[in-house]
Amino acid sequence: MADILIGKSGTKSEILLLARANRHGLVTGATGTGKTVTLQVLAEGFSNAGVPVFAADIKGDLSGLSQPGDGKPPFVKRAQEIGVEYVPDRFPTIFWDVFGEEGHPVRATISEMGPLLLARLLDLNDTQEGVLNIAFRLADEQGLLLLDLKDLRAMLAHVAENAASLGAQYGNVSKQSVGAIQRQLLVLENQRGGEFFGEPALEIAELMRTDREGRGVVNILSATKLMDNPRLYSTFLLWLLSELFEELPEVGDLDKPKLVFFFDEAHLLFDDAPKALVDSVERVVRLIRSKGVGVFFVTQNPLDVPDQVLAQLGNRIQHALRAFTPRDQKAVRAAADTFRQNPAFSTEEAIMSLGVGEALVSTLDAKGSPSMVERTLIAPPSSRVGPATDAERQAIIAASPLRGRYDQPIDRESAYEMLQNRADRDGAPATGRSAPSTSVPTSGPWDNEPAEPRKQAPARGRQTMSTTERVVTNMASSAARSIGTQIGRAIFRSILGSMTKR
Repeated sequence: MADILIGKSGTKSEILLLARANRHGLVTGATGTGKTVTLQVLAEGFSNAGVPVFAADIKGDLSGLSQPGDGKPPFVKRAQEIGVEYVPDRFPTIFWDVFGEEGHPVRATISEMGPLLLARLLDLNDTQEGVLNIAFRLADEQGLLLLDLKDLRAMLAHVAENAASLGAQYGNVSKQSVGAIQRQLLVLENQRGGEFFGEPALEIAELMRTDREGRGVVNILSATKLMDNPRLYSTFLLWLLSELFEELPEVGDLDKPKLVFFFDEAHLLFDDAPKALVDSVERVVRLIRSKGVGVFFVTQNPLDVPDQVLAQLGNRIQHALRAFTPRDQKAVRAAADTFRQNPAFSTEEAIMSLGVGEALVSTLDAKGSPSMVERTLIAPPSSRVGPATDAERQAIIAASPLRGRYDQPIDRESAYEMLQNRADRDGAPATGRSAPSTSVPTSGPWDNEPAEPRKQAPARGRQTMSTTERVVTNMASSAARSIGTQIGRAIFRSILGSMTKR
């Protein structure tokens, strides 16, 4: 098992120790200074070491990991300068896309998201968030599954209709607040955010695969269109991080991480975030280390990351910053102060003079201490620098071991149908109509199948069970996740979702 070569400073190789990768990291620098290539080099290193990777692809460039490099002269020359052989290579890749256009669809249920993250996504005030919490609490108590947006709408309508009786137990429920939430849900749906909510929900184990050769699979989230809704982007990645924290067992320090998570455009996570949310992110980043997960934040400016989170990031790669404004100058000083200083040069001056493909690097040594900062030539990636073509991407999706597992949505009985059935029994007119049920096509096995999903008796509903093992697996998984939400997550809806704004 080899550690990861980042680059070379003089005659010294700069190495990221796999055993210290779960101490997290930070990659920063101005636009066009080489952050994406550095991220690509790190992802290749983790994959070669058998560590699965999850990374958001903002510009589409990371899709090049799926294709062999083309041996451009600058990369060959850089490899010679560093003293390594340039060998084109491609890496096992699975593409994901919230909208299901450039990868397998990614879905989560409303219950899994939780009221705090939903309140952030919908930009609710404290009063509206309180009403949302009441809706979740009532759904838990009455066994009403909140899976998609129509379930949440029906639940909110139920809360509004029973506002008088609920007020005595939960506090005042304003119909105006319910209406405001409903309007925000409509905005979210108009922005295609509703496509993220539903079943089959993503199984975290799908992200932690290796291929036949033992290399870690690189999971790439297509985020070019997702970035049109930055709040959905940051909320989705925050949800994924909280799911990893909640579902993975404690393993302590390992020889290498079980998964490495790259959070690109990290400033979107913290923009206008309440203190409680920032505190929760800091807590998750600090504690998820013992779950065997490494988190690397990628952003332009070190000041984008709050101090309490920044303090948890032990491995630092700093590309060039430009100091044109007082805030830029402050950022340069702040970045320089985070490194263990090297008496051979001024860190602050070096940050402003770095060329493309150069960076200041400081990683944790075997004892967990930060190394002295070094001016480093970043190694060239073995895969393509630049995006895969549409045809290449579609070929990989078609050959994916997950083909058919998440492609078709499943609509089973949940809060919407249950409340409608109650209304029918009480003689009230039915509202709306149910979506047609679908089944999931089968796909072949893979060498490294994830652990068998948690078992749960199938829910009563309209979804017709297929005779194939794939559908049974998906339904059992979805039911287990939902029931688990009803019981366990009512107490611990995830360490992020259990907090309230302060």
